[in-house]
Amino acid sequence: MELLAVEAAVRGMPVRAAEEPGLAGPAYWYGGPVAGARLAGRLGFALLEPTDGWLAELPEEFTGRRVRAGTVADAWAMDRPTFVKPPRDKSFPADVYTDGSRLSGALDPATPVLLSDVVTFAAEYRLFLLDGRIAAASRYAVFGRLDPRPLGTDHEDRATVTQITEFADRLVAAAGHTLPSAVVVDVGQLLDPYRPGHRWAVVEANMAWFSHAYAADPARVLDVVLRAAGPREHLWPRDRAFERH
Repeated sequence: MELLAVEAAVRGMPVRAAEEPGLAGPAYWYGGPVAGARLAGRLGFALLEPTDGWLAELPEEFTGRRVRAGTVADAWAMDRPTFVKPPRDKSFPADVYTDGSRLSGALDPATPVLLSDVVTFAAEYRLFLLDGRIAAASRYAVFGRLDPRPLGTDHEDRATVTQITEFADRLVAAAGHTLPSAVVVDVGQLLDPYRPGHRWAVVEANMAWFSHAYAADPARVLDVVLRAAGPREHLWPRDRAFERH
């Protein structure tokens, strides 16, 4: 957040806290979905986000595992270990649940969830996509543990960047029309016990305006955020279907 605020200030953009009195639009947003939804109308910005079922609708070629969209009621009925997460908001912890009884009974049974096979990602990377191209990227985890690192700093990383770019290009060619023009897609090296080496797969898609930049270039991240949560009057026609309501 602070790095993006510094970059915005360098560009001559005033940076204000959400609770600051006297805010007026048109404005851009970087922050949580609850406050963003509350302020969007008054400040005139449009919040772009992927659809709830986007990951579940991707071909397994890109997910590397079975993923289906469901509800908390479906998750309660699970009888085997399953990775369960809310598609957008953080209404409960995304985690592997050994069965449905491990998920809170206090949740609304109609709450949307994504349910997927349990897999292991050797490393995970955050891609900030703008118009179908990688504007900024960062590694953020290794074997599930937070480990941010900028890309392209040595020979091994440059090879990884090439692989990530090729995978992202294939993903955009096949499913770019199902994403807003500014979005975050997390990808990873999937460990497959039945295949040697690593296989690239999509981890999930997220809202750029509510995604940590990790070690990515803040200037390029800001470019994506400004498109993903900018004045509604600047909203592209193709992005209207992805506006949060």
